[in-house]
Amino acid sequence: MGKLTTCINNKDTKTNPIWLMRQAGRYLPEFRDIRKKNQNFIDLCLNETLSSEITLQPIRRFDFDAAIIFSDILIPPYGLGQKVEFKKNFGPLLGDLELNKISSIKEDQFTNKLMAVYNSIKIVSQNKLLKDKDTIGFVGAPWTVLVYMLNKQSPKKDFNISIFEDQNQIDKIFNILDKFLKIHIKNQIDNGATIIQIFDSWAGLVDEKNINKYIYNPTSSLVKFTKSLKVPVICFPRNIKNYKNYVDNVKPDVVNIDYEVDPRKIASEINIPIQGGLDPKILLTDKEKIRNNALNYLNIFKDHTYIFNLGHGVLPETDPTNVEYLVKTVKEF
Repeated sequence: MGKLTTCINNKDTKTNPIWLMRQAGRYLPEFRDIRKKNQNFIDLCLNETLSSEITLQPIRRFDFDAAIIFSDILIPPYGLGQKVEFKKNFGPLLGDLELNKISSIKEDQFTNKLMAVYNSIKIVSQNKLLKDKDTIGFVGAPWTVLVYMLNKQSPKKDFNISIFEDQNQIDKIFNILDKFLKIHIKNQIDNGATIIQIFDSWAGLVDEKNINKYIYNPTSSLVKFTKSLKVPVICFPRNIKNYKNYVDNVKPDVVNIDYEVDPRKIASEINIPIQGGLDPKILLTDKEKIRNNALNYLNIFKDHTYIFNLGHGVLPETDPTNVEYLVKTVKEF
């Protein structure tokens, strides 16, 4: 059992394990060397030799308490037969969603198409660097995956709200996602993932009247399923309006908070283990600011089960020596 799972299961308040979202990737020179030679992002995610190597790079460098598999929340839509590509300096671009096509995909077709992801998890989890550490698998929450599948690009670039008018289509897509995201979760666990994180990157787009339908119910279904497999589940509903209501309804084992939220309010309102919060932009500053901000979170949650992380992913322009200093600060606390 790794330090994270021990901390979560025992509601430990004495240690603060640390890992970072997007810890494997763009800010590391060793990753950029691989990326230069491998321009197609989806192909890179589906290259088990390279994706497992990328996953282990930050463990070698920083001795984080967990590895998170190098993959993407848009791998399941790709597994369902929707075209997914990543355009340089733009982000994801998806092809048209053909409901008949994705409705006819069989379980084994989906699993075989994504087998490299599961093999990569197996390679990572069996590596001696992961002795006493956790291997984190992940999925996008149904709402966030649905947004990409229908909007065909990041809503940050352009968001077409009219795509949500066909409720019948949305119900059908949610049913398909519920089935295949559970398959994706189980396949990751079967191959060595000891924790699952559910990323709801666009939770903040949903208003109060639709929150049960789009956020609470579909995510809660995945949380129940993951717990039934005896694996802890962390949820990250970024920019959600009310974290307490989310926790009460979705019931994750751990909730990751974003950097817009007041950590003191979270500490007073929420009883389950908390993860994250630090603004990734702090890692672009100097050592004094990094230390002060890190200690602020560690002190606020000193009587609370707390996993140190960020309120979003590591930014590409981050200096690795600042990450090293952050890890040292947390481990010495």
